[in-house]
Amino acid sequence: MEQPLPQIPAAFIDPRGGNVVEVQALLQQGLDLLLKLMSEATGRSPLPPLGLDLEAIATLPSDPQHWLTPLESLCRASMNAAHPGYMGHMDSLPTTVSIIGDLLVAALNNNLLCVEMSPVFSRLEALLLTQIAGLFGLGPQGGGLLTSGGTLANLAALTAARNCAFPQALTAGMMGLGRPVIFASELVHTSIHKAAMILGLGTEAVIALKTNGRGQVDLADLQAKLKTSRAQGQTPFALVGIAGTTVTGNIDPLGEMGAIAHDHGLWFHVDAAYGGALIWSDAENHRLEGIEQADSITFNPQKWLYVAKTCAMVLFRAFDQLSQQVQIPAPYMDHAPDCPNLGEISIQGTRHADILKLWLSFQHLGRSGYGALIERSYDLTRYFLHHIAQRPDLTLATLPEMNIICFRATPAHLPPEAWDDWNRELQRFLTAQGDFFLSLPRYRGNVWLKAVLLNPYTERSHLDRLFAQIDQFTPFPGE
Repeated sequence: MEQPLPQIPAAFIDPRGGNVVEVQALLQQGLDLLLKLMSEATGRSPLPPLGLDLEAIATLPSDPQHWLTPLESLCRASMNAAHPGYMGHMDSLPTTVSIIGDLLVAALNNNLLCVEMSPVFSRLEALLLTQIAGLFGLGPQGGGLLTSGGTLANLAALTAARNCAFPQALTAGMMGLGRPVIFASELVHTSIHKAAMILGLGTEAVIALKTNGRGQVDLADLQAKLKTSRAQGQTPFALVGIAGTTVTGNIDPLGEMGAIAHDHGLWFHVDAAYGGALIWSDAENHRLEGIEQADSITFNPQKWLYVAKTCAMVLFRAFDQLSQQVQIPAPYMDHAPDCPNLGEISIQGTRHADILKLWLSFQHLGRSGYGALIERSYDLTRYFLHHIAQRPDLTLATLPEMNIICFRATPAHLPPEAWDDWNRELQRFLTAQGDFFLSLPRYRGNVWLKAVLLNPYTERSHLDRLFAQIDQFTPFPGE
């Protein structure tokens, strides 16, 4: 006798349409909670206190349990990026259609491992990323892959770079390759060091380049270290530029770095995880001049394009050659003549169809909508800087090139060695008020405050209130 399904209402969506009413009621509960949380986000702190018995909630039940109440508790204790005062990191309020896209993709449950497991989304990803590579000026052979975050995108790029420079690495490994090294800013994201570790090079294979007062690579130091590296028996194979440093949002001199990479036969990778969004702004895309010289680019739409996490990509100038550099064929999968099996040329195998929420966001906002959002961020940045300029005891780390402002209190009545603790206390004070969250990075050996003006609902009045709270903690002369 055939064993019946467990009698759990709406455990699955019946493909015969037998439980539409029950499923609709279940989904409505989830949707009601979602709308309640998001539309009332200003009523919760940007970074709420935990306030949960997580051990009790995390217990694996033997029998079905009521889930809605503990679910709401988990959500209310979570980081609240929807709050206009959440400014601490590059976490954005997601576009509404990307939420819809995530829901649909979860229901369809396709797998970007291969074309036969995701016939539409594999092709959509290939087509859309070819167009995006074109926007960055990577040429007619450009293309890319989506990844689960910028760390994997950087790893994919440097894997291709290594295998391009040392073709035997694909099959024979690293034995006999000498001492391959990567050149990158001293401010480069830690994922570059992770990539060096995973690739078997070791973190010391990332040679740190000095930066100037604006957080940009010192070109003279690059030239000198290239010469020294070769004299010491190392083999440089890649140069990494940054379009949007993590702490200050600065952009390396990409054009000059690209020319140096070309002259020295290096793979030029640009980590534009954050700053790549500027390509959508006619007013600001000039800041990315030189990025078109890249052999590969990391870009994360989950940041300044407001697509729900995760959504990141790695783009290649010669995407058609990627199969020669990294492909591991899977004999258990069929092959389509018009589209590669993306899992064979990417680090990830099984992968969510993140392309749908990206495509939906482009459809809903368009290039003009994204351009307006980016330009509005710059307007808020200028207003933020106006507030800082009025306060002599606030100091900028660098002049911002994006909507990331790194600053600190430098109260004249205290010695400089006390300023780090002062800024830590200021950050705690702001968080405790429940209106703002600024992060507390270390930059050039000191503690700073960082604000990322990313939320589309952040207004000048919010910044006025932020600085009023800073003044409340730190009285300034004449105010």
